[in-house]
Amino acid sequence: MTTLTEASIISRKGIRYFIYSIIIFIILRGIILTGIVIYKKVFPPPPVPPTVSFGKLTTLPFPEKQKPVLNFSLETAEGGLPQFPDQLKVFFMPKQPSNLLSLDFAQDRANRLGFNIEAQQLTESLYKFYHKTSPSTMETNIITGSFSLSYDLNVDPSPISVKPPLPEIARNSIKSLLSGANLYPDDLEGGRFEHNYLKTESGDFIPANSLSDANIIRVDLFRKNYDNLPTVTQTTGKGNVWFMVSGVKERGKEVVAGEYHYFPVDETQMATYPIKTADIVWQEFSSGNYYPASLGTTAEGESIKIRKVYLAYYDAGMYTEFLQPVFVFEGDKNFVGYIPAVVTDYYGE
Repeated sequence: MTTLTEASIISRKGIRYFIYSIIIFIILRGIILTGIVIYKKVFPPPPVPPTVSFGKLTTLPFPEKQKPVLNFSLETAEGGLPQFPDQLKVFFMPKQPSNLLSLDFAQDRANRLGFNIEAQQLTESLYKFYHKTSPSTMETNIITGSFSLSYDLNVDPSPISVKPPLPEIARNSIKSLLSGANLYPDDLEGGRFEHNYLKTESGDFIPANSLSDANIIRVDLFRKNYDNLPTVTQTTGKGNVWFMVSGVKERGKEVVAGEYHYFPVDETQMATYPIKTADIVWQEFSSGNYYPASLGTTAEGESIKIRKVYLAYYDAGMYTEFLQPVFVFEGDKNFVGYIPAVVTDYYGE
């Protein structure tokens, strides 16, 4: 029979061997995991190829703009061009169906925004609605759904007789107005906004230095980020959805001007496409093949230092079938230029 002393010795040995086993297991596991990491670095798995599921993409609709001949040099914080991924997502933008009920939809929306449903037909697709209580009009395209608002300040200057609201309050006023007509989608709710204070001078609006000097505030709304990239528009700092908001709280007098050019994006339908390398993009840009989103104060023949280069999605403010990425170049004198990011071979005619 095993004595207590022998049992104690066997128990201690068992515990010791168990501890040794755990230590050996941890060491072997560490060696294996380290080996896997080293193997993956030496023999990395091949990258997943772009899906290019949409086939040839439509060319990005940049407006025609005159631009001076400029000379560019690269002076970024990174000391050169940053590292870019080799592919990016392209998102589908479903086309809004046009049908015989388009005018009915426009009338319903006009009513929700405070306008009479009786409209003046300007063209085959453009209609003008008149506000129920104020000298304000709305022109809307019944095919695209885009519209603009205009208030006749010559008839009633009261909206510019008081100081405008603070930016957040102005944005909330716009949100309230649009939400009542189901015109405030999630990607505007989650997007950024910019503001500018304006004052009247010689019958026009010009920039004001501060709130105390302003008669009105302009608020520009931008879409949320897509795939962690910001959205940019045709003109730097100008949203496709913008409104000028007064300090008058009376319904019908809060907004004196504005435009709404919004086209939905279907995030569930996307494909990946190869994008240009940094060297190709810089060569294309420096040779003048870019769209000038802002020429700022540049002049013919000037040398402009490019301080920042990054990727963004181009929101054209019109129906484009796809939301596509662009390279953005920001430089001195408020210069901003865009170049399509997708490899040229994947664009159609």
